[in-house]
Amino acid sequence: MKIAIFGGSFDPPHGEHVALVRAAIEYLHLDKVLVIPSFLAPHKRGGAHASEEDRLAMCRVAFRTLPEVEVSDEEIAAGGTSYSYLTCRRLQEAYPDAERYFLLGADMLTSFFDWYRPEEIVRCVTIAACGREQAIPDLYHGKFREVFGKDFVSVPYIGGAVSSTDLRVALAFPAMRDACALDEGVLSYIREKKLYRYPNAERALYLEKPERRDHSYRVAKLACRRAKGLGVAEEKALLASMLHDCGKYISPLDPLLDEWSAPEGVPAPVLHQFVGAYLAEHEFEVSDGEVLDAIRYHTSGRPEMGELEKLIFLSDMLEEARSYEGVDRLRALFWEDLDRCLCEALKEQIRYLKETGRPIYPFTEEAYLWAKEALRG
Repeated sequence: MKIAIFGGSFDPPHGEHVALVRAAIEYLHLDKVLVIPSFLAPHKRGGAHASEEDRLAMCRVAFRTLPEVEVSDEEIAAGGTSYSYLTCRRLQEAYPDAERYFLLGADMLTSFFDWYRPEEIVRCVTIAACGREQAIPDLYHGKFREVFGKDFVSVPYIGGAVSSTDLRVALAFPAMRDACALDEGVLSYIREKKLYRYPNAERALYLEKPERRDHSYRVAKLACRRAKGLGVAEEKALLASMLHDCGKYISPLDPLLDEWSAPEGVPAPVLHQFVGAYLAEHEFEVSDGEVLDAIRYHTSGRPEMGELEKLIFLSDMLEEARSYEGVDRLRALFWEDLDRCLCEALKEQIRYLKETGRPIYPFTEEAYLWAKEALRG
């Protein structure tokens, strides 16, 4: 008998998950594949975004066309951190005479050496890896043999670059854009259960013009991709991105602003950040202070910015449709050193405002001086 484990958060399960398993079944002639959603993956500090029950249900829908697949609640039932070495050990105990495999994508293979007790995993199973966007380089085979004394199997399938983070962002926006990687049954389940949606966000987005909603979507994608590396909760990055421009086009005479007073001395291009924070709190029921501050200062910046504020300020300035001299250099810095990027971005913003004769809000200059001093420190 040939049996394999395929684990992950599956938050949500998408087409590339299914394609990888199908390719492994065909190439390795597998009799059975256990698809095992984790309770809490070791590399995901904030846990999954959908509940355990929903992720199990979505997996059963996603893999329904593969008779060799059994969706297991083993790690969810166990609770706690879901360590793969324990799951592989249990597989060895349950199927001592079987050929046992552990399926993963090339993106996971690159970090496998740093997993918790990887030598125990390799002792219990044979790793079977699929490429992602390109074939797995030969050098990984040599390194793997050097470290573990045995090789992994390369499954001849090269998957596409489908990001669960990008899918969750797409699902949070009403247009459901970029969700084509999801099985129709999974998508129907998500819509029915209203997963990956944020209360009142749809109403907030419809205060914006369509092109501004597209901008907010691009900001959210960039912010959520970077959030994990900063220790910022994806939910906060997504909510702040979605609502950051909700005050952009609303009239001061709109009844929603009857109890709002504009701060004094704020230039017109900056005013919408304060309007947006007011609407987010009083109309769209956002109570998280970090999210509100990220909206409130996303155009001007300010001294003592928190990580979420920096992230939204820079994502707004660097999203993929932005085009100006120096943007590529800033984008590179965005991934390398957020604080340095912030300092350079504020410097660029002040230079642009001076050159075009536009008013500079004092917070922006104060933010630049603070960011520069922080770098010196």
